[in-house]
Amino acid sequence: MPNDPWIKTGQDWFEKQGWKAFPFQLEAWRAYLGGYSGVVNAPTGSGKTYSMAIPILLECLRAQSEHPQYGEKGLQAIWITPIRALTKEIQSAINRAAQDLGLDWEIAVRSGDTSSSARQKQKRKPPQVLITTPESLHLLLASKGYPKFFGSLQAVVVDEWHELIGSKRGVQMELALSRFKGFLPDLKVWGISATIGNMEEAVAALMGNTPPEKCRVIRADIPKVIEIESVLPDEVDRFPWAGHLGIKLVEKIIPIINGSQSTLIFTNTRAQCEIWYQKLLDVAPELAGAIAMHHGSISRELRDWVEDALHEARLKAVVCTSSLDLGVDFRPVETIIQIGSPKGVARFMQRAGRSGHQPGATSKIHFVPTHALELIEAAALRRAIANGELESRLPYIRSFDVLVQYLVTLAVSEGFRPAEILPEVRGTFAYASITDEEWAWCLVYIRSGGQALQAYDEYNKVEVQDGLYKVESRRVAMRHRLQIGTITSDASLKVKYVGGKFIGTIEEWFVTQLKPGDNFWFAGRSLELVRIKDMMVQVKKSRKKKGKIPAWLGGKLPLSSQLSASLRFKMAQLSRAELTDIELQSLTPLIETQASRSRVPKEGELLMESFTSREGHHLLVYPYEGRFVHEGMGALIAYRISRLRPISFSIAMNDYGFELLSDTEIPIEEALNAGLFSTANLREDIQASINAAEMAKRRFRDIASIAGLVFKGYPGKQKKERHLQSSSQLFFEVFNDYEPENLLLMQAYEEVLAFQLEEARLRAALHRISQQEIVLTHPGRFTPFAFPIIVDRLRERLSSEKLEDRIKRMKLQLVKD
Repeated sequence: MPNDPWIKTGQDWFEKQGWKAFPFQLEAWRAYLGGYSGVVNAPTGSGKTYSMAIPILLECLRAQSEHPQYGEKGLQAIWITPIRALTKEIQSAINRAAQDLGLDWEIAVRSGDTSSSARQKQKRKPPQVLITTPESLHLLLASKGYPKFFGSLQAVVVDEWHELIGSKRGVQMELALSRFKGFLPDLKVWGISATIGNMEEAVAALMGNTPPEKCRVIRADIPKVIEIESVLPDEVDRFPWAGHLGIKLVEKIIPIINGSQSTLIFTNTRAQCEIWYQKLLDVAPELAGAIAMHHGSISRELRDWVEDALHEARLKAVVCTSSLDLGVDFRPVETIIQIGSPKGVARFMQRAGRSGHQPGATSKIHFVPTHALELIEAAALRRAIANGELESRLPYIRSFDVLVQYLVTLAVSEGFRPAEILPEVRGTFAYASITDEEWAWCLVYIRSGGQALQAYDEYNKVEVQDGLYKVESRRVAMRHRLQIGTITSDASLKVKYVGGKFIGTIEEWFVTQLKPGDNFWFAGRSLELVRIKDMMVQVKKSRKKKGKIPAWLGGKLPLSSQLSASLRFKMAQLSRAELTDIELQSLTPLIETQASRSRVPKEGELLMESFTSREGHHLLVYPYEGRFVHEGMGALIAYRISRLRPISFSIAMNDYGFELLSDTEIPIEEALNAGLFSTANLREDIQASINAAEMAKRRFRDIASIAGLVFKGYPGKQKKERHLQSSSQLFFEVFNDYEPENLLLMQAYEEVLAFQLEEARLRAALHRISQQEIVLTHPGRFTPFAFPIIVDRLRERLSSEKLEDRIKRMKLQLVKD
């Protein structure tokens, strides 16, 4: 690739900053200026942002020098970011380079937080660079005159592509890019991505129908050294249970915070974030004013303040969730603490990379287990990182809910002609296989709601005039714009002081458990519920030290397949007393107890435990495949056993295994002889073993929302969650009865198998197990491996106080035994 003379200008600017451009940055600059599209693949903290920002600016300088009359008016580049927290830093980085290079460019942000006046200004006079999200980009496509607004666009950069690809937001991006390519043939599309296990597939999904000879993958050859240091308990509990150990280690974390200028404390859920913030202040009240909290349900104003204070070194520590997972180049944080296993190698590396957030620097992360067995996960993470075993992010394909939403978006703005849009849609990775019949169904759906709904005017959204599909109703257009997007969650209510100041949002299901006068903790504050009015939770400050802490649904992350494999390897090392990691050494008391009561599985073994207690007959199985796989496998095994003789089970699971509990004896040997773990007739057995219709019905709620079947309400007047749920269930039942070939209905069943039960991973796990030796033990009582699964089952029906009492009694009995 020839070296463009303007590359030297970029290098000179780097040198003035005291930096030296990496080879991958120079390669990216040359590729971009050579007219190529592609993906920059580089680790966190290596300078990915400037690998794309600089050539965008250099291209304009080159055009000005070659054509003095060249005008730089209009939108030149769109920068897509998956989270709003990144927009300010990207804006600052590009603005700094543009000013230094002599370009009088406006670098603007457009997101859900952008005021309506700022949006109108951007439409009248587009900035040269617009930093936005997939949802806001589709809102622009829903605006009349969008071809003119985007007419001067030279490039689209999709940042953190590895975060978007495994979601329907990634599909949104594919569709938006397909439309741009339709009227901007010279558009350059670039992705910025950390390494993932299926990089080739990720590139294919972003590039779509861009010819391979016009694409480049730029890889940064910068090794990222990650040092993991576990915070070890003084004593390891021989009978661990999830959650309790982490809080006990809080006093060991205080010296780490005090010894650092800035610390990020990552938790896996927003509830865990709230709990840890309170515990840190309880143990070290002198940290008041020096620590803060950051998660997605806290108000934008508070999050901005936290980010600015952290950047300006006014805070010693921030307790956060994935809301601060992603970082922008050259923003250092000295220390990272991870509370509990993040359940994925890539997620752990992303968080670790916020420490030593400069090219070539070592990233150090402190791992705080929330129960003893998580220490094995720390050792497993270290091994997986050393071996480069990163997760794949499977792209969504054939998501018809996103497609019909997109088609209505086009109909709301300029309208569209199917013959023009179909080739664009087929040019995407997500819809390359769409048939003529499926396309025809989508067109009928947006016109009349399809076969089952055509009698109802409400679903006659799009009109056809001379072959042009267009929305003429202002009401339909407004309602559609309000619902553009693919992020679905349970209904959230705003939390405000009685005086009016906005604090954040909490989910409706949690609020319904409270009554006026009840106390709860939120955003680090003790609050008393005054009233719920007009979808608003009105509160006042409270001095009470105790109160409920909000939980958010969907908070549990499943163990990834890569971490599962590494975990099984470490378990086999424990069975051989091959204690290569300090974490494994610390687990010796627990492992000795497990070995004496049952067994520690070796490589090539699957451990099963069968015993009887006052609760009934227990069967424990330990595949180490993650919660989602175990949910499906537990139901499958229960179904296959029940075919041998009438028997009913209750099922519990965690990331390490699952439990079947019955009040009658379980014929396990007979079931094993009958091929209990066989992959034969797997899909049919899964469908029979679970309530597939009920699971699909829950999945359909989100699909119905994205596809525009249910309207969530106007700002400040959202519909109640139970009303949305009942509406979507009604549609589900109508389609089941009268239109079983409905693509949205079929999609719900497919998503249950592919994403909720992880059918492909379940099949692979069963195939692996079929080649292993099944080791069935008969311990007299609970084993250390069984204990956390039993406790998780009890937690579902006992309050925290009663649970602790029950656990104490169980452990006393186990010690006596």
